[in-house]
Amino acid sequence: MLRIGGDLEVRRIGFGAARITGPGCWGPPADRAGAVSLLRRAVELGADFFDTADVYGTGASEELIREALHPYPGLVIATKGGLTRSAAQPDVWRLDGRPEQLKRAVEGSLRRLGVERIDLYQLHRVDPRVPLEDQVGALAELQAAGAIRHLGLSEVGVAELERAARLIRVAAVHNLYHLLDRSSEDVLAWCQARAIPFISWYPLASGTLTRPGGALDALAARTGSTAAQLALAWLLRRSPVMLPIPGTSSAAHLEENLAAAGLTLSDDDYAVMNAISPS
Repeated sequence: MLRIGGDLEVRRIGFGAARITGPGCWGPPADRAGAVSLLRRAVELGADFFDTADVYGTGASEELIREALHPYPGLVIATKGGLTRSAAQPDVWRLDGRPEQLKRAVEGSLRRLGVERIDLYQLHRVDPRVPLEDQVGALAELQAAGAIRHLGLSEVGVAELERAARLIRVAAVHNLYHLLDRSSEDVLAWCQARAIPFISWYPLASGTLTRPGGALDALAARTGSTAAQLALAWLLRRSPVMLPIPGTSSAAHLEENLAAAGLTLSDDDYAVMNAISPS
């Protein structure tokens, strides 16, 4: 178990809710009932941490989470703001960390999730056009007003975390990290030294680690586990603050991913995985 902000206890594998939306993470899914069913099945299997964002499905992900899980008994719902998209260019994700935009983003997420206070709100990306202190300060004001319980940041470096920590209590960090990309090692170390959860997004390398012929095939065949389970188990052993959030639209993959929490790697298997060259 991990504690977000010292008081929200969650299990070690969460659910990333980007892939329950439409193609390219734009708009609602074709099978809305299926997405709702998948979210409910995740809870049945023990998931209690759900990570989304206002830009996932242009709000559809948050709306689906509300439809499936509200009023969220025993669950922790995290969302993010600071990126925008438009129908004219749906593939373009634009940074927008202006305080007025972040306020609108929080208000929209509160409405779509159907809550008065968001459990964990994360700055989705730092906008280099706006002083970091202004972006974090705007969210701190919303936290003081009661709209946000805990604050986190996404895709940040140690220097940015140090600056943010002067203004807020950083409750979580949401960075890309997996077996083939360990470029956030210094951020992970920063989090571990402070017992701050490190939320690993794309923990399966966007599917690269699970494709036939991948780096984990031989080990999976020998251990009887799947490549996805091995990749997640490696993350869990890598650090006690690691919180991977694999995302999927498949019930079978959901069950496979969450079952990885019960897998313990031997020292030899862990060493073999450590030796795999990151890209």
